[in-house]
Amino acid sequence: MVINTNIAALNAASSLDQSTNDLNESLTRLSSGSKIVNASDNPAGLAESMEMNEQIAETNAGNANVSDALSYSQTQDGYLQQVSSALNQMATLAVSAQDPTLSSDAASDYQSQFAALQNYISSVTSQTFNGVALFGAASALNVATGNGNSVTLNAVDPATDLGTAYGNSTKVDNAGDAAAAESVLQTAITALASERATVGANEEALTFTGNTLGVLSTNLTSASSNLTDVDVATESTNYAKYQILVQSGTAMLAQANANPQSVLKLLQ
Repeated sequence: MVINTNIAALNAASSLDQSTNDLNESLTRLSSGSKIVNASDNPAGLAESMEMNEQIAETNAGNANVSDALSYSQTQDGYLQQVSSALNQMATLAVSAQDPTLSSDAASDYQSQFAALQNYISSVTSQTFNGVALFGAASALNVATGNGNSVTLNAVDPATDLGTAYGNSTKVDNAGDAAAAESVLQTAITALASERATVGANEEALTFTGNTLGVLSTNLTSASSNLTDVDVATESTNYAKYQILVQSGTAMLAQANANPQSVLKLLQ
């Protein structure tokens, strides 16, 4: 029996210190919701999680780009629907203007209405979306989807494909001009159908891309969660265990500190 060195107390203190550290770490994990509180907890997992979080951020930003591009394409199609209605009305006027019983005044009225529709179509070709041209070569957009990927929107250019349908050379002021206009308009309507098909293909590509990015973001978030998020049920059990160990260790340290007092009995 010795007095200067209490081995039992030292061992109890060491165990109590370890239990206290474990209890504090468990408490931190539960309060933060993360099982990687310090880099030393899981260096490899932390690095992998950081890379995943970066990819998630890029994927979400890319999905936002896709949503904006889809709105852009839907705006294009909205204008083209109205252009289609205008062309159909113009074709009707072109046929009606070939009526041999029309007076010159009536033919002039048809021409006025026809020209107004031409002006409308002309104005549509210069429309923009948030300052970006909706039609023409500039409408061939490259939409970044994150992580170095992108989706390309094909250009929509009614100004070129509709030919002279909305130009001053196409008129319905007499039967001969109306017959020529009818042929031009039939060609323009066919071209416009092709333009709308292009817009539809762009929208479909964007929709599929957006869905894919949404699934990717969800899966990446799930993988990152597996690495960093604490399992509350398991950690709560550990926390209760460490609490008991700390309480038990404290009691045993007190007992170990009291044991050397038995030496006094030898001196009585």
